[in-house]
Amino acid sequence: MTSIVFNGSYITKRNTGIGVVSMDLLKSLSPHKITTLIPQDIGIRGDIYIPNNLSPASGLKSHIRRLYWLQKVVPKLMDSLDKEYFFSPLLEAPLFTNIKSIVLAHDLIPIRYPSISFLTLYHLIYVPLILKQSKLILCNSISTANDLNRFYKVPRHKLYPIKLGFNNTKFYPIKKIRKKFFLIIGRHNPHKNLKRVIKAFAYAKITDYKLVFVGSFDKRYTPSLMKLIDKFNLSHLCVWKGWIDDDEKLSLLNECHALIIASLWEGFGLPALEAMACGTPLIASDRGALPEVIGDYGYLVNPLNIQSIASAMNAVVNEKKCFENALEKGPTIAESFNWFDTARTIEQIIEEID
Repeated sequence: MTSIVFNGSYITKRNTGIGVVSMDLLKSLSPHKITTLIPQDIGIRGDIYIPNNLSPASGLKSHIRRLYWLQKVVPKLMDSLDKEYFFSPLLEAPLFTNIKSIVLAHDLIPIRYPSISFLTLYHLIYVPLILKQSKLILCNSISTANDLNRFYKVPRHKLYPIKLGFNNTKFYPIKKIRKKFFLIIGRHNPHKNLKRVIKAFAYAKITDYKLVFVGSFDKRYTPSLMKLIDKFNLSHLCVWKGWIDDDEKLSLLNECHALIIASLWEGFGLPALEAMACGTPLIASDRGALPEVIGDYGYLVNPLNIQSIASAMNAVVNEKKCFENALEKGPTIAESFNWFDTARTIEQIIEEID
């Protein structure tokens, strides 16, 4: 039987993005096949505890510590455990070893929208080595698989697009009165396209609605967004929230008039899936993997076109059966994305390549 060591170093007590995927996937994989490397303060089924300072929440130093740990400590652990595969829910694994690595690719945002940063260098130097040596590359969407083939020339036979899941015990319809605000969940990075969303909100002239931003303050990007809001005299209509827990996210998704994800690109788009599970109207970009995830649900917009985003805002506001239609279709589409099926698919793929 295939034996696997799971890289849980990205899991924290306040998960976002890859941390959420890592935790939910880990809980769905067959426990008798998995040995987990996980921070000691998490307190789940960790078989082997690792230093807490590898957490991504600690910044650049933690990333460097984690890469060192992967290169120097993990190979020794693999030898001592006598396990067959090292499974990493992101593009990180030991290099220049005989370890069989399985990695999960999420997106290539730093390559599509490069900047002078550690993350760009990471994708230009480290990631190509990981892709070349990995036994198996799982992709969170067909869009991501296409990008890996296009930008890194990864052979198609090494790429396995799979459906990710969401936690249906945390996101579902609840009886809440819908309120007059649009919800935006995520980081404030430029590819999230928030400047155009703000301009579209001003252009739409929906002055009895608000924009609620959920996402940590980023000194690189958030101040310029606030300046733009001031420029359009929208400060009284904008609410800034930092990181929120799942209970508050559930409430906001069931209270908002629509979730807006007008990103220039998404490798998957987990908040869109969570919104559909709640029966929440969705305004989403027509780029990247979002059309794969939402199908014919919601309003697809051109993220480069301010008028397109504004028109979708007005359409949601003026559509009389907006919530009725969303509640009828959303949870049904979301049901097809579940972690149990994802885990079984991954395990089957691994067994077939043995």
